[in-house]
Amino acid sequence: MELLSYLVLFSSALFGGLSVFLVRDDHSRRLKLILSFSGAYLFAITVLHLIPDVYASGGPEIGLFVLLGFGLQILLEQFSEGIEHGHIHKHTQEHAVFPFGIMISLCLHAFLEGMPLVDSGHHGHGHAHGESQHPLLYGIALHHIPAAFALGSVLLQNQVKRSQIMVMLVIFALMTPAGSFLSHTLQEHAIGEISMYFSYMMATVIGIFLHISTTILFESSVDHRFNLYKMIAITLGAGIAILYFLSF
Repeated sequence: MELLSYLVLFSSALFGGLSVFLVRDDHSRRLKLILSFSGAYLFAITVLHLIPDVYASGGPEIGLFVLLGFGLQILLEQFSEGIEHGHIHKHTQEHAVFPFGIMISLCLHAFLEGMPLVDSGHHGHGHAHGESQHPLLYGIALHHIPAAFALGSVLLQNQVKRSQIMVMLVIFALMTPAGSFLSHTLQEHAIGEISMYFSYMMATVIGIFLHISTTILFESSVDHRFNLYKMIAITLGAGIAILYFLSF
């Protein structure tokens, strides 16, 4: 990926996290709308681009790895408490200790999300995957804004020092670019025989994307007026992905 792409991924997550110092409303409607938009966009990009490409480049067992990724995300959420979806859970005073499980889970999640962000054109099946690199990048970048905001909120609620919060947010923001860089390195240099398993790695990430995006899309709100705005955001997110798909 280009340096600009890495900067987009890093800055979106860092901006989302640092904005917790400026926005006092933990349930900001704007952040929820961004989450709905990115969830629909990510789901559409996954279905239209990533899934066809990984099935074209892999064997019939690809579906098993998609299910593996789906199950892995369920496991990760046992520790992250749904922060990937922008959820913010208040902790009682006796549990006001920094939740290391949340940080580790979110970093692993973000690292895996960066792996499909690599041009696979030279593998022979790269049209769909290579073409989808930039639109997928935008979807992940948008998705990380509310996720990082939720992480920053949890850290504040657990009385973590601001300087430590900033360091942790920087670490989280680096994870997706790091995942993309590793994926690119493995592909370009074909380290050992690991490049043979690239499609399986992508299939696992696809399973994670499917869980994240569908969870966002099926979450409901008691505020019926907000549901209308949410539907508009979802329609826009999916519509932009479809227009991009139809343009090629």
